[in-house]
Amino acid sequence: MDEVAAKADLHRYLQVARDAMLWKLEGLSPYDVRRPLVATGTNLLGLVKHLAGVESGYFGAVFDRPFPEPLPWMADDAEWNADMWATVDESQDDVLALYDRVRRHADATIEALPLDAIGRVPWWEPDGEVTLHRVLLHVATETHRHAGHADILRELIDGAAGLRATARNLPPGDEAWWTAHHEHLERVARESAERDG
Repeated sequence: MDEVAAKADLHRYLQVARDAMLWKLEGLSPYDVRRPLVATGTNLLGLVKHLAGVESGYFGAVFDRPFPEPLPWMADDAEWNADMWATVDESQDDVLALYDRVRRHADATIEALPLDAIGRVPWWEPDGEVTLHRVLLHVATETHRHAGHADILRELIDGAAGLRATARNLPPGDEAWWTAHHEHLERVARESAERDG
């Protein structure tokens, strides 16, 4: 596979994850996109804000192409976890628009540089030297990981599940089928626990 095709594949996998993240917020109220549904406070809008910070750094300063806007939650003196939730003053539209600008900046870096372009990630040991290929793989993987978090959060909020709007990637069962499936898995879990416990 030549470099152009390899870069296009990596970029496409990143784009699929980005689209999945955004789809998970569609149709939800301002409360639901911010709702912390697990003990760590993970929430849908916070995941998007976090990914904006991730892409701005990895496809920006790492390759000496800094994202032109300051992201205060990424500063060394920022509150811990400040990138994982949106403040009252950061609207959903603000965060989504920022993510769009960051993605366009990242895409410009991806398009401009060859896969073997060298960058430096100061927080990676020992010397932080990386290639665009490695960063593309890292960011695509991280974005897919957070899209998985978003899958679970969205299902907890309103039951919506699936890979994306055009390809849910789930069995075609109705509500009754899913209820029976869930009950079956609960029985299996209890029987296994009794047998093995």
